[in-house]
Amino acid sequence: MFRPASVAVVATLLLTLIGATPAAAAIEPVPSFGSNPGNLKMFRYVPTGLPAGRPVVVALHGCTQNASGYGTGAGWTELADRMKFTVVLPEQQSGNNFNKCFNWFERGDTTRGQGETESIAQMVRTTITDTGADPARVHVTGLSAGGGMTAVMLATYPDMFAGGGVVAGIAYRCAASMVDAFSCMNPGKNLTPAALGDAVRAASPHTGPWPTVSVWQGSADYTVAPANATELVEQWTNVHGIPATPTSTDTVAGYPHAVYAANGRPVVETYTLTGMGHGQPLDPGTGEQQCGTAGAYLLDVNICAAWHMGTAWHLAG
Repeated sequence: MFRPASVAVVATLLLTLIGATPAAAAIEPVPSFGSNPGNLKMFRYVPTGLPAGRPVVVALHGCTQNASGYGTGAGWTELADRMKFTVVLPEQQSGNNFNKCFNWFERGDTTRGQGETESIAQMVRTTITDTGADPARVHVTGLSAGGGMTAVMLATYPDMFAGGGVVAGIAYRCAASMVDAFSCMNPGKNLTPAALGDAVRAASPHTGPWPTVSVWQGSADYTVAPANATELVEQWTNVHGIPATPTSTDTVAGYPHAVYAANGRPVVETYTLTGMGHGQPLDPGTGEQQCGTAGAYLLDVNICAAWHMGTAWHLAG
């Protein structure tokens, strides 16, 4: 008869022989990450066995969503396992905003070093320290209010982010209050490219190089009007010092795609999701370009925005 210790040894040997894989990682809370002036919660997904020197993606949920639901539903956690990067998942609290929207329109939360903006920056700094991530390969993305906060982070911390992906979001400094935010969302404002670019240039002492920006917008989005995608393009092409005219256009998965290049390098791009309403574009499945799980504001439209962003950002490289 085997003694308990012998059973454990045999079990370990059998697992080794059959090549058992380590347990999958999980989204974990990070209770302490700094002074947290914006009173946000922090969650994080670190793939099992992730080596040092890998990228980081900050993924910001939309209104009524939560961190883990968005990170999983949008496809970011499964891509993290495949491409080997860390996902930082900030979460809004209802005490800050009843609908759990990030406050992309409040000056106190959209100014460098203050409020929610600084809380997210602290999450990034903590993650770089904890995981040994490459500080030159940090990206940020988000949906709706998370898309608006993505634009905020790119403007206020352009030295922290190599690039970003704004999904159904709003240009930085479109609004200065909650009431103002609704007119930005729909029908949208029409500010000059210079004014939009000046807002970004005034948001930090940074003078370049600037983050790249990927803009994703549904043509049938009646929550965040498509005019906002135009404003984002005008804002970031102005910052990059190039015309708001595409240098090339094509279709990806049947959807119009435009690229705005500076010195031959794509720095701004747009995906127009024809017929899509308000939500994150997904393509659930097991194919190479597929990812995501459909749900509320997580829309199966046969293209996974997260995969295309991750590929453009060379996260697997």
